[in-house]
Amino acid sequence: MTDATSGDRARTGSTAQPTGAKGPDELRRQIEQTRSQLGDTVEELAGKADVKGRAKARAADLRDKAGAMTVQLRSSAAHAGHTVQEKAGRAGHSAEERVPDRPRGAVRSGLGRPRVLLAAGAACALGTATGVLAYRHQGHR
Repeated sequence: MTDATSGDRARTGSTAQPTGAKGPDELRRQIEQTRSQLGDTVEELAGKADVKGRAKARAADLRDKAGAMTVQLRSSAAHAGHTVQEKAGRAGHSAEERVPDRPRGAVRSGLGRPRVLLAAGAACALGTATGVLAYRHQGHR
């Protein structure tokens, strides 16, 4: 008899425990276990069948990832901006230290006289315009 029972299990492909219960309590326990497994299976299948819900969940996940990446990129850009600003400041101080005192004094005195700087700028612009017109007049267009 034992061989016939094991042969039936081999034919059906079942690897489950023997189906015979040793009493009503064991049978109730097996029924509850089977119900629980079937409930999990039905829940998984329902989740797979809910395409719209899965798409919404995926879209929300992608939005969260995009938001996190935006925050990270903004932080990186701000850090890079501060680094560039620091380097530019150091380069400006370094250049200022290398400029001789005489031109530095001339620039400072010019900043104190805005009309003189305005007149000098106008003279440069007028000279440049005159040069361009003369060059074009000679036929170099």
